[in-house]
Amino acid sequence: MLKGIPSNLSPKLFKILMEMGHGDDIVISDGNFPAASCARRLISCNGLGVLGILDAIIQFFPLDSFVEKPISLMKVVTGDSYKPEIWHEFKKIICKYDERAADFEFVERFEFYERAKKAYAIVATSETTRYASIILKKGIIDN
Repeated sequence: MLKGIPSNLSPKLFKILMEMGHGDDIVISDGNFPAASCARRLISCNGLGVLGILDAIIQFFPLDSFVEKPISLMKVVTGDSYKPEIWHEFKKIICKYDERAADFEFVERFEFYERAKKAYAIVATSETTRYASIILKKGIIDN
């Protein structure tokens, strides 16, 4: 056990975060996302939601400052009238740690899947909210 590490960051997940380098992507996926079929490295966070995992990760995870939008979300599919309220919660969490990164990129569904397949890892949650998957691009620690 270590002090100050959120209990929902498993040793495996923390190891993955440490291994990642500048420009690597990590996906935090909702329960509907095809995480197992897309992942190069899969971390299962069964019983946990995206918001808790995002908040735990983002306090340690530097976002890429060399790209305009280091955070990507899946666009609502054309014809779907669903309005993802969780995106507002994402913005609140992100702004606690990096206000610059609160302007998100929106990616078409199948392009999002392709980006997820190239991501360093996918964190699969049990989140039931639709359109709650998020991609974070890792930055650098600037001394």
